[in-house]
Amino acid sequence: VDASIDIIERLPTPFGLVRSGVAPDHPEVKNVEHDFERLFEEDKDDAGGDEGNEGTIAFRGNVRVGKDVSLEELQGLYDAVILAYGCEADRKLGIVGESDLTGVLSAREFVAWYNGHPDFVHIGEIVSDILKDGLENIHVVVIGQGNVALDCARVLAKGGNGLSETDVSSHALSVLGEGVGHVTVVGRRGHVQGAFTIKELRELTRLQQDGFGTRFSVREDDLNAGTTHSTTEELSGPGARPKVRIDKLLREAAAKSTPPEASGGSKKEVALRFLLRPAEFHPSQSDSTKIGSVVCERTKLEGPAGQQNAIGTGEYEVLPADLALISIGYKGVPLPGMTGIFDERRGVVNNIHGRVVTNSETPMPIKGLYVSGWLKRGPSGIIGTNIPDARDTVASIVADVKSLLLKHKAGANGMEEYGRNGLDSLLTSRKVRAVNWVAYQKIDKAEKGAGKNDGSSRPRVKITSVEEMMGLI
Repeated sequence: VDASIDIIERLPTPFGLVRSGVAPDHPEVKNVEHDFERLFEEDKDDAGGDEGNEGTIAFRGNVRVGKDVSLEELQGLYDAVILAYGCEADRKLGIVGESDLTGVLSAREFVAWYNGHPDFVHIGEIVSDILKDGLENIHVVVIGQGNVALDCARVLAKGGNGLSETDVSSHALSVLGEGVGHVTVVGRRGHVQGAFTIKELRELTRLQQDGFGTRFSVREDDLNAGTTHSTTEELSGPGARPKVRIDKLLREAAAKSTPPEASGGSKKEVALRFLLRPAEFHPSQSDSTKIGSVVCERTKLEGPAGQQNAIGTGEYEVLPADLALISIGYKGVPLPGMTGIFDERRGVVNNIHGRVVTNSETPMPIKGLYVSGWLKRGPSGIIGTNIPDARDTVASIVADVKSLLLKHKAGANGMEEYGRNGLDSLLTSRKVRAVNWVAYQKIDKAEKGAGKNDGSSRPRVKITSVEEMMGLI
């Protein structure tokens, strides 16, 4: 298929969650950026290599779909539009104190802050105020047991000192300092039902061994309480090997767990707790506007293998908390103009194999409109999960090519041009400064240069102000 592809991004920088979501101490995961860079560079070389030349793939950053250009206008400009902007909201617990106590944040906000996303710089004021009286005595409760929750726990324990050679944002380095004293990660079900992978779990268990002065603890009675007959079946069924390895690692860690006074001088601790459902956030006794603790109900597992539910027992446990991070999942939000195609309950765009369809009883495809990624299937999986997902959507586009005749002619929809030229003309007329690939490279060069010039070995020092980024172009 002979096609040109334009990638539109709200920020002046590309790479989305790879830049602002992947943990800074996981540079190997960020290497996928190089694959995308090669696409732009090789394509530019094929087009002649001059600054004004662009090949079949082009980047347009600093463009807000729904504000600078509407979805309807994009549909008029292009034969096919693919929605791939992910999930920009959080799922809520819906419990007392969640929305009105300072210090209750979503993990998404916290991660975006320490990764230098311009929209979340303000989170630093909240975190800094909480941690200002001394990191050693701070208690953080992370709610949820996926990889993002474990990333948050690890970053908090390592602190800025332990991340000094990463691309963590500069503002986070000083605030996180030597790392917080107490981090507890809680989940309503058992360890076998946790959504984390063994890689992230092993990193937590090795914090002390790897020199970060943090002991890891897990309770054997928690593990045993979650090992119901159904859990035993889950550990012996098809595809159970990853869970068997997690069970083994946690039981070994539980056997080694020692009280703080016998932990070889470790001043910090990360604890993994299971079968605890947050019921309420309680205010601090010294300041009723701030969080002071998380009240959790003990749960037990009931149900068949693969379908066990966490049932409340009526027993409660109070966990001290100066900061609570909620990591129970993300949710997509619609763009203006997506009425009739967005599933508000699930937070996804209605689709069949990536073809966007209406919400009607008999779903009807919207010609030329497609979706991929979390916005298509929901917030699940890792970066690699998006590859088969994207292939599915692209296969639908390829199958539709013959029917994707130009839906517009010169002058249609008030536009005299279409495709990339039409978009550029439209943005220029609205005084929108779109950032192309060559312009972005100036930002990239400045960030990488700052990492070398400050005497550290940081791969880059991220610019966290859109205005500052645009000033470099």
